[in-house]
Amino acid sequence: MKKPGQLLNIACFAISSISLFLFVLTSDQIIDLNPVFFTSFRLLNVLIFILLAFKRRSLTVWILISIIAGAEFGYDVPEIAKNMQFLSDIFLRLIKTIIAPLIFATLVNGIAGHNDLKLIGRLGWKSILYFEIVSTIALFIGLLAINISKAGEGLVLTAVDSAPVEAMKAHSWSGFLLNMFPENIAKSIFDGNILQVVVFSIIFGIAVAKIGDNYKRTMLRFTGGLAETMFKFTNIIMYFAPVAVFAAIAFTIGHLGLDVLGSLLKLLATLYVALIAFLLVVILPLVLLLKIPLKKFILAVSEPASIAFATANSESALPSALESMERFGVPREIVAFVIPTGYSFNLDGTTLYLSLACVFVAQVAGIHLSLAQQLAMCFVLMLTSKGVAGVSRASLVVLLGTLSSFGLPTTPVFLILGIDVLMDMARTTINVIGNCTATVVMAKWENSFDLKKAENFSNKIVSI
Repeated sequence: MKKPGQLLNIACFAISSISLFLFVLTSDQIIDLNPVFFTSFRLLNVLIFILLAFKRRSLTVWILISIIAGAEFGYDVPEIAKNMQFLSDIFLRLIKTIIAPLIFATLVNGIAGHNDLKLIGRLGWKSILYFEIVSTIALFIGLLAINISKAGEGLVLTAVDSAPVEAMKAHSWSGFLLNMFPENIAKSIFDGNILQVVVFSIIFGIAVAKIGDNYKRTMLRFTGGLAETMFKFTNIIMYFAPVAVFAAIAFTIGHLGLDVLGSLLKLLATLYVALIAFLLVVILPLVLLLKIPLKKFILAVSEPASIAFATANSESALPSALESMERFGVPREIVAFVIPTGYSFNLDGTTLYLSLACVFVAQVAGIHLSLAQQLAMCFVLMLTSKGVAGVSRASLVVLLGTLSSFGLPTTPVFLILGIDVLMDMARTTINVIGNCTATVVMAKWENSFDLKKAENFSNKIVSI
């Protein structure tokens, strides 16, 4: 006889499959169901999912179910859903208060606490090397995908009523390097410039490592206590994550509708297929090659990835990613260095999207780009894509700047705006997964990965 938990899982799968099947049939007008009956059936589906969440006691499950419930709410009552974005904004504001002190505390404690300044130097060049290799592969996967699908060919430009977005000039190397260093750490925190906070924290940590033992112990107690406090702070805020996710998805569906894809479905499908290909061709082989427990790794990245997907914001997933990867067996000093640095240098999803979107714009405008031109664009994107992960949909600005630098029209970009939020959800998720993977790669490279912690990893909800 099956256990109640197993029966609940079977019921969830069965009713979800029936709901999806009926939705497809009614959307294509193959059958005509009574609206009240169909809505009641979908609500029953959501209710069973909620029961499953209570049974599992997993924050990840709650977040995933919030996505489903939010989509249902946004579809059924769009007028109310359009006014719910403030709930997700509250969550994002709370998360942003965590970022700077958490990075500062974990980096300083990791550097000064281990007295191994050579580790930072090794992590620096190893991380940059890894980031550039993986990001370059992502660029080429994006190029290959859009050249195969040719999603932009055949689309007709329509008049755009929206005000034009001002394109930024592509970064220069000197400008990018200058922007790495803070002139005022308070301003860096206020502006949300993660890279400047990282640079300040690294230098501060090195300074603490070189002072006398009495002062050093005081600073280590302070930063260690601050780090633990911010992790607990994160745990408290994460209880609000399902509500924020529910509101974010409800607002998106209520505002755009389920038929938002329209003629851009092919572009959206191209991006999602390309991102999945990146996971299968790059991330999965890396995990298998390094002999990392695959199921536990998926469990470890599922929470930050689901938060990133629902909010389309990398910052919202950063505290969860830091904590999850440390519990997964990656040393704190590696996690604290690699993930924040990766938020500026390791934007796998964003770089893939940018190469794909640039060629898409050229296709819509009827401009043929030679292979040499596409490769040149890739090298430019390797620079211009840096430092955009912390800001929701900032990649749109980078896209406009890159197009301008190559003399391509920016008008076709407005075709992307309607589905940009759906594209941003996917590319942000890959950014987060890529950075979580990078911590494991660096830990393995440094022979400091704790396999036992990885094998015993669990994301069960713990009491505050």
